Parts: sequence; structure tokens; C-alpha cells
Amino acid sequence: MKQTILLTGANGQLGNELRQLVASFSAFEWIFTDIEELDISNTEHVEQFFEKYHFKFCINTAAYTAVDKAESDTEKAQEINANAVRNLVQQCQKFETTLIQISTDFVFEGTKNTPYFETDSSNPLSIYGKTKLNGEKEALENPKTFVIRTSWLYSEFGHNFVKTMLHLAKNRNELRIIADQIGTPTYAHDLAKCILTIIEKVQSEGNFEEYGIYHFSNEGVASWYDFAHAIFELKNQSINLIPIPTEDYPSPAVRPKFSILDKRKIKQTFGIQIPHWHTSLKMCLEKL
Repeated sequence: MKQTILLTGANGQLGNELRQLVASFSAFEWIFTDIEELDISNTEHVEQFFEKYHFKFCINTAAYTAVDKAESDTEKAQEINANAVRNLVQQCQKFETTLIQISTDFVFEGTKNTPYFETDSSNPLSIYGKTKLNGEKEALENPKTFVIRTSWLYSEFGHNFVKTMLHLAKNRNELRIIADQIGTPTYAHDLAKCILTIIEKVQSEGNFEEYGIYHFSNEGVASWYDFAHAIFELKNQSINLIPIPTEDYPSPAVRPKFSILDKRKIKQTFGIQIPHWHTSLKMCLEKL
């Protein structure tokens, strides 16, 4: 009988990328859920699910990701990003399930000018960042947990910066884009492949012990302006992009000015090679 993997948030960007990849990853039986099939904030429902399937791995991609809305919807953000994680953790502990919890660069305040290590102190500026950090703390209560922090996620699925840019450019010939927030665009497809590599390594090494926090993003550095410029350049689309400072685009949530993640740990532990963000962006745009 095959061992089972639970994927929560299966209709999101990362969830959809994993769905596509697991066709060639048939060593496990996959249970794909979104809120309709499994509300992870419902303790009883989570208990019943684990009782039924006895999961070997649980990949939690379910999250409250509306960064600005979270500032006024604090309870809901905390409920999904942290309290619901506790429900999963309780069952992971009971069934000795390995948990893979997806987190964010927003746990950092962004005042460094060199890449953030996993060991750097976190100081989130937004409710979204705070609730995701709370979720990390809950997740790490399970001894077999990977917390993977990522940044600026995009794909051909769901809502993201790439799709927003392409949509806006249909009706405008000029866009004002923030140029003083620095990070790394991350293709959800690459993160999905990394997650499967982690599962394979844990599975092949019966006594794997290197759990904990890891950073994953694509290679390279960009501002949102650089990211937008690359999108239209690769699409051979002519549009006037105007670089602006963060102050010219006020938003409810404060975002880190600098959130580049150091990825040495994940590369060394799992032997993965990470593509440059520009290479991955080209791949994604070809699919779109």
C-alpha cells in the first residue's frame, strides 16, 4: 500500500504547480485539498482526515496571502496562517508525519543590505508577516518539520505580479512601478520541484535529521521595476515603465525594502541547483 501525502491549498499557485509535477512522482498517493475538501482551521475536520489517511507527509501551502487586506482582517489572517497550522501540527505529531510549511520573506524587516540567513532574527513589519511568523513557530513544534521561506512567488496559476502586469498593459501604455524594494522573483514551479526533492531525500534516508528552516527563491536580485521590465522585454511588448519610490505608492501594509534570501543551506543539504529568476520567468511566460 502506497504512503500518502496531504497537499493543502491545492488550488493556489504552488499547489497547482505540485499537482502538475506529481504525475511523474507516483511513489506516493496524493490527497489534494483546498478549503472545500479540508478546512484546516477546523480542528475536528483535520483530525478525521489524518485518522483516515495516516499521512507520511503534509505540505501546507494554504495561507492568507492578501497582504494589505490582512492589516484590517487580522483575526482571519491569524486563524489561517497560524492557528490552522497548530491543527496540522497536532496531527503530524500524533502520526509522525513530516510537515512542510511554506513561509515568506516578509518575516524580515528588510533593513539588511546582505542576504538573510535562516538564523537571522525576524522582525515582520506587517500583519501578514507576523501571522506567517506565528505559523512558523507553530510548525516547528512538530519535530519533523521543514519551514521553507520563499519570496515574490509567481506562476501561470492564480493571482501574481506577472499576470497583473500583463493584464494592466492591455489598457495602458504607461505603468509606475516601485523601484526601491529589492528581492528575488520566485517561480512556483521551481519551488515545487525543490519540495519533491526534499521528500525524496527524507524518504531515501531513513534517519534524516536536518529538519528546520530553509530559504528558497530563484537566484539573482531584482526590484519590482526590474521584474516588470523583464516581463515586457521577454514579451517584446513596448510600454513606458516609470520607476517610483515606495512612498509614491502608499499601501496599508509595510513591506521589507530588502528581502534577498541566502540559499546556501538548502542547496548544500539537498544538492539542488536553482535557476536564475530571469531564466525561470522566460519559462513561465512561454507557458502563459
